[in-house]
Amino acid sequence: MEKRKLGELEVSAIGFGCMGLTHGYPPFLTDEESIKLIHEVLDSGCNLLDTAEIYGPYTDEEAAGR
Repeated sequence: MEKRKLGELEVSAIGFGCMGLTHGYPPFLTDEESIKLIHEVLDSGCNLLDTAEIYGPYTDEEAAGR
């Protein structure tokens, strides 16, 4: 995966938008499914997860943290 500098960080050129995990377009994933998907995203080389507190609130951030 191509990387880019974002300040001091090096992040993947492609990010993963987490909105669909818990907000926007149902059906939503279970907590276990969300965590599994985030692990698959990270394993693919993507390390930029785009979340916002309005999705839940904070449920995407909590899943990403696990």
